[in-house]
Amino acid sequence: MSLRVISGTAKGRKLKSVPGDTTRPVMDRVKEALFNILADDVINSNWWDLFGGTGAIGIEAISRGAAFVRFTDLNRAPIETIKENVDHCGFSGHVEVRRGDAFSLLAAKADKQFEYIYIAPPQYKQMWSMALKLIDDNAAWLTEDGTVIVQIDPTEYEQLELKNLAEGEQRRYGSTLLVFYDRT
Repeated sequence: MSLRVISGTAKGRKLKSVPGDTTRPVMDRVKEALFNILADDVINSNWWDLFGGTGAIGIEAISRGAAFVRFTDLNRAPIETIKENVDHCGFSGHVEVRRGDAFSLLAAKADKQFEYIYIAPPQYKQMWSMALKLIDDNAAWLTEDGTVIVQIDPTEYEQLELKNLAEGEQRRYGSTLLVFYDRT
């Protein structure tokens, strides 16, 4: 599958995939739908692409006007791929790429606030719900009107008891489910 930037200042740029099968790149259809939902809210926003993978979501956000994206991933291969893709698109001045465990990072004291935190972890390991609960417990990571966006297989979905986040809409695209959680 060929990855590319769909719209904005880097439109058409091809992105490298992470070697091996540890990541699952987001389909263009899902990426397009996500950014159509968010529309102009992306402009000047800050993002945290938590399980960065190829960096496709965060790079698309910058291409469409986001001010800053933090990319994190646990493994070296995705981190190197993200750096190459960011450089290729000319976005190095707008990003921070940090290697680390998502759960440890989320449990730490918030050092920045984000309008959007994007969670698209490896499937079928309940990592999305663990990450969401950590953000719910440490809501300082989000701006007052911040949103957490979860990308999972529909079969992984479960309702969670949350105190600082409220589930908003869900959108399903084939075997991909996007769930939006807003800070309350």
